Amino acid sequence: MVPAAFVDRVDSMSRLSGVARDLAAGRARALAVEGGSGMGKSALLAAFAREAERDPLLAGRCRVVSVRCHPDGGPDTSFLLALEALLALRPAAETESFWRRVGAAAFRSVPELLGLVVPGLQQLVAVGREVTEAAMRTGSLPGDSLQPQQAAMATQVAEALRAEAASGRPVVLLVDDIQYVDLTSLQVLDLLVAAMPGQPLSLVLGHRTRDGLAGDNAEAVAEVLQGWESTGRLQREQLSGLPADAVDELVRLRVPGAGSTTLSARLSEATGGHPIFVEQLLRLLRAGGAEGSVALPTELPIAISRRFHRLAEPVRDLLLSGAALGQSFLSRAVAEATGVPHDEAVELLRRTARDHGLVRERADRPEWVSWLASDLYEFEHAALREGIYGELTAAQRERRHAELARVLTTLAPQAGPGEPPWALRLDIAAQLKRGGPACRADSAAAHLGLARDAALNGLFFTDAERHCSEAIEAARRLPPDGGDRDRRLAEATELLLSLTEVRWRGQGARAGLSDIDALAAQAEEAARRLADPRLLARTALQRGKTLMATQGLEPSLAKLREAVALAERSADPVALFVATVEYGRQLPKSDLRAGIEVLFRAEEMYAAEPDLGRTDDPVLQHARNLNEMQLGVNLFDLGRFGEAYGRLTRCAARLRSEPLRAELPIALNYLAQLHIAMGEDGEAEAVLVEAREFEEKRGGDSGWHAYNTALLATVLTRRGAGREAARELAEAGWLETERTWLANLVPIVRNLYAEVVLETAAGPGDLEQAERLALATCAETERSGMTRSTIAAHVLRSRVLLLRGAVDEAAAVARVALAILDREGDKPALRTEEVLWYAAEAIGAAGEDAEAGALLERARAEVRRKAASIDDPERRRRFLAEVPLNRWILEGTDGD
Repeated sequence: MVPAAFVDRVDSMSRLSGVARDLAAGRARALAVEGGSGMGKSALLAAFAREAERDPLLAGRCRVVSVRCHPDGGPDTSFLLALEALLALRPAAETESFWRRVGAAAFRSVPELLGLVVPGLQQLVAVGREVTEAAMRTGSLPGDSLQPQQAAMATQVAEALRAEAASGRPVVLLVDDIQYVDLTSLQVLDLLVAAMPGQPLSLVLGHRTRDGLAGDNAEAVAEVLQGWESTGRLQREQLSGLPADAVDELVRLRVPGAGSTTLSARLSEATGGHPIFVEQLLRLLRAGGAEGSVALPTELPIAISRRFHRLAEPVRDLLLSGAALGQSFLSRAVAEATGVPHDEAVELLRRTARDHGLVRERADRPEWVSWLASDLYEFEHAALREGIYGELTAAQRERRHAELARVLTTLAPQAGPGEPPWALRLDIAAQLKRGGPACRADSAAAHLGLARDAALNGLFFTDAERHCSEAIEAARRLPPDGGDRDRRLAEATELLLSLTEVRWRGQGARAGLSDIDALAAQAEEAARRLADPRLLARTALQRGKTLMATQGLEPSLAKLREAVALAERSADPVALFVATVEYGRQLPKSDLRAGIEVLFRAEEMYAAEPDLGRTDDPVLQHARNLNEMQLGVNLFDLGRFGEAYGRLTRCAARLRSEPLRAELPIALNYLAQLHIAMGEDGEAEAVLVEAREFEEKRGGDSGWHAYNTALLATVLTRRGAGREAARELAEAGWLETERTWLANLVPIVRNLYAEVVLETAAGPGDLEQAERLALATCAETERSGMTRSTIAAHVLRSRVLLLRGAVDEAAAVARVALAILDREGDKPALRTEEVLWYAAEAIGAAGEDAEAGALLERARAEVRRKAASIDDPERRRRFLAEVPLNRWILEGTDGD
């Protein structure tokens, strides 16, 4: 029998064959076959796979491998598509041996299974789970540790797929129902597409569009596909309705002897050529026994409705509950929900499948379904399920969902040993979500449980975010109670903000969130009603972080001080240490010396409290690492170079030996700043190259990779070699910063970019660009309170104005920078002597020699003070003689 949805797809088949031919010629590419539900995407991909096996030209030059995404996601399916693709690329005997070796229940998650398939992945999975488990205990999730861990996993899996594809003939990987893909596998596919056309693997994707049931990740998938298309790496093939001659062919195949072109024309008009609806009307005709015995409907859903209403009422009731449950449904669940004895329901469903279609029994029922002594049925097509579900009113849907949630919850303990299976928990949560007001409390609890397990058991953070959002929405719609509702709201919000912290950008719009500070504020309010000291401290700490991203430094510092005070009252040493470290990291931006005092206090706390020294707690290790490197760089900012050098070199050496090394790029950045200040540009370049290569191997954008890129550009500029390369690096660093948008790094990287543009300026246009960048930083830091970057931006603008000959304006801007410096004192990531030198230069050019001379003396005193802190004689000599700025200051003249 000819598949309905594949009639007259000759042009589309040609496009698919073109992908295979291009791959055989060494040009990998991606193609998305798109259309609405029932348009024939799956049939087309299956037909192409069969055709490729028969075509001697294609079969001898490439392999076609098919995988399908599943609508039921969760921690058991994180990286599932990637795992299935890897195994599909291997010989069948090897794959069967793998499954026999691991057993059906030997592992809890797909990432662990991947660890057996992909070399080096097991350690990453283990470390990621430790980090997440510790974060759940402390409420402080080091997101900058988890993001690189996920990126590293995706990179290794992508490399493994490429290696498998390269081990034989190149591979066309057919991925059907891409709208259901888990986002971890989507990240892997993104890496594969980025490597096109020079890899032995092409992608063909079946993408369901234009309906509301396309999967939880459908929006993210559409955005990624759009990105691929915009860079020329993806083409699209749109499937529309069948033409009249194809419908006529279907009529002849499905209703032999019909012989009427009038019937074909009427079918085309009624269905628009939509294959699945053509099939439904043809079934009506066959059931009616003659062409004229069934009137053709004028609306497509009526074709389904008519078939449905021909069924007996008990069957309709079972199918309505099945449609409410999903594309697949348990016979036992719908039987108990409708009050029909299970054996009777099974017989009704069996006869319906045999005599009427609409549903069919699934042979591949999971083990847990067997434990329930239930059959598993599915609707013949999503369009059929949607049509039947449409028979219910809104109130009827709520009642049926609530009843199904009750039934599934009752069945859950019977679904095998241990915890209820993930798929069943997802079904329960989905029914609770749609079950109306009476189900909201249980919905919040169910989704929060799913979020925690998704993050912990499967490292499936994107799915955890979605479940957090569902829990928050359900809890919000309940009245505050100082009890379970508030605790779930606070804990779900805390987890959501922790999971998304690395993506916060300003008000949260770029992060895909609503308002991150409003979320943090609601968690604080819930914690206050609960009067839980630990939760109060944790939510205040989280609020301090969101305020930094949304309102700037000063509001954030006030809240972080409050978090430290609350943690002290909670008598929890871990909460106090984590809050103190965060406060100590941010305070130097406002008051360098006070910030250093807080960091020393945290260090003393760590040494004195035995519970803080646990090496098995990643959150504590993360906080300790951040505290140590922050102390090192802030001592450097204060001019205590010798102490800073010892701390930063020891910290970097230790981090290099750790498994995850999440903080290594930060430590290397701080160490590079110190090398630059000490005239050790070669050493600075080496550690910056190390930091960049480490993150590039890990994959994905990173704010610290952007910072290290821009800092490396300034080193190349100062060395006088590769000025064009320096300009390209600085621009790349700024573009990556715009994509990642870490609030504390944005103005620093923008200033570094402006500095490189200024140092390599070839004309007025470059000077204009440098000034434009400096002005943008001034405007931004006016809101954020990052005055260190404000001072640096004013200095850059003063230099631009001086080069243009606007002497008086240059001096005025320099005085603005000086006023802020004199008012607030030394700043991190800012060399005081540099501010004084360029101010002296501008003010001296304006004829104010006495003022300029006084500034120059202040700059000399700074240089000598810092030199005195360097114990090593050779390093001290280099600092004084080989740092151009220091030499100019001491000699009273620049190198120009």
